[in-house]
Amino acid sequence: MSILSLIIFIPIIGAIILALMPKVEDKIYKYMALFFAMVPFALSVYLFIVFDRSASNTIQFEAVHDWIHAFGATYHVGVDGLSMPMVILTSFLGMVAVLISWKEHLRVREFFVWLLILEGSILGVFCALDLVLFFLFWEIEVIPMYFLISIWGSGRKEYSALKYVIYTLFGSAFMLAGIVCVYVSTNTLDMVSLASSGILSAVSYAPLLFFLLILGFCVKLPVVPLHTWLPDAHTDAPTAASVMLAGALIKMGGYGIMRLCVTCMPDMAQHYALLFEILAVIGIIYGGAITLRQTDIKRLIAYSSVSHMGFVLLGIFSLSEIGMTGATLQMVSHGLTTGLLFAVAGLVMHNAHERNIAKLGGLGQTTPKIATLFIIASLGAIGLPTTSGFAAEFSIMTGTYSSTVVAGTHPIVMIALLGLLIGAGYMLWTVQRVFFGPKLDIYNEMEDANNLEMFYCILFVILIFTIGLYPDFMTSLIKGGVSAVLAML
Repeated sequence: MSILSLIIFIPIIGAIILALMPKVEDKIYKYMALFFAMVPFALSVYLFIVFDRSASNTIQFEAVHDWIHAFGATYHVGVDGLSMPMVILTSFLGMVAVLISWKEHLRVREFFVWLLILEGSILGVFCALDLVLFFLFWEIEVIPMYFLISIWGSGRKEYSALKYVIYTLFGSAFMLAGIVCVYVSTNTLDMVSLASSGILSAVSYAPLLFFLLILGFCVKLPVVPLHTWLPDAHTDAPTAASVMLAGALIKMGGYGIMRLCVTCMPDMAQHYALLFEILAVIGIIYGGAITLRQTDIKRLIAYSSVSHMGFVLLGIFSLSEIGMTGATLQMVSHGLTTGLLFAVAGLVMHNAHERNIAKLGGLGQTTPKIATLFIIASLGAIGLPTTSGFAAEFSIMTGTYSSTVVAGTHPIVMIALLGLLIGAGYMLWTVQRVFFGPKLDIYNEMEDANNLEMFYCILFVILIFTIGLYPDFMTSLIKGGVSAVLAML
């Protein structure tokens, strides 16, 4: 079995072992879950180190095996400059999600079973190079997320879990129809062949096929107005699920657009680029404006993700090397900054037993560690220089403004800049309301972050500043994958 296959299936195998093993103490399940999450991360770090950056426009660590002979589906996995960053991000978040859940006491074994399956399925999406395999992993992810929200969530958890499933299946139905059309039209399901041949652009119903595929990705990203499942799912999910959802799962949408819609149908992507640039800026401004109105700390972070994913869509459809590189880097950066925001928000909610911003205040005096971590995450989300968010957003804006492929982007960039100001407004407002101002007596005895919580939060901080200070750490990898996409135009 290839290393890439081990990265995908070790979490799933671990979930099966946990599910079938005899009942033991809860801490045993936690240590086993941590092991099955750490191994894929260690392997992904190894692949990241040995990855040939001079050939990042080609598929590496490839594995191909016969699978379903009836219609030519194969087990085909591999990574390039686009997918390798997503793999290491997902494996990192999977490991951290286990640590975040260390205090979990409700149905512990079942919780970690679903969490490991979720990690494995997302990794499968980023590695799959066969459309059936891609769709299979895409659909598997729905099951663990549904149970994680509906059982271990809070508030209207059953409603939010069901809403997530309905929205996802709605998008998946169109995607499946598109995959069927691809096979009928080309007699192949191999994503590499489809990209290199450019055969899909010659299909008579190419515009319909393009929208069938991209609709499923727009739901997952999400793109306004298909976004309403996200705030509910984020708000009511347990902290670990929120970290995986914001950090890795919604990135499946942006990755899918680049891997399938832009790479395999470049003519359609170029033709409809301005439409999606407009949708992107709507998402940026609308997401930012509605975030300003939120009073629930988790819901505020959730709506901020709608705005940040608008920047990803903006960079993708700039169809320029700088813009698309920035979009991919933004997916990585958002995974780190928002993952840290949700992790720290979870600490606030758990220790203060409150999530309403209006009822919090002065926590920085009693919990300086939590306050410092939240401030760092907020500055990263704003895009302060030296953080990963600055490198990503600057690249997106520069690439979109200077795009020679898409006309009319200058006013769009000007409007998108307003989204950056709004983002700074709601994040700084949240920091001020929650951690500064008059200290409330009811929080005098509130616990600060313990050593374990500081450990996994500092891991986020290190990566945020490493990428911010030395973005070539990631962009040297990403540019090759982007160049392969642009070669199709």
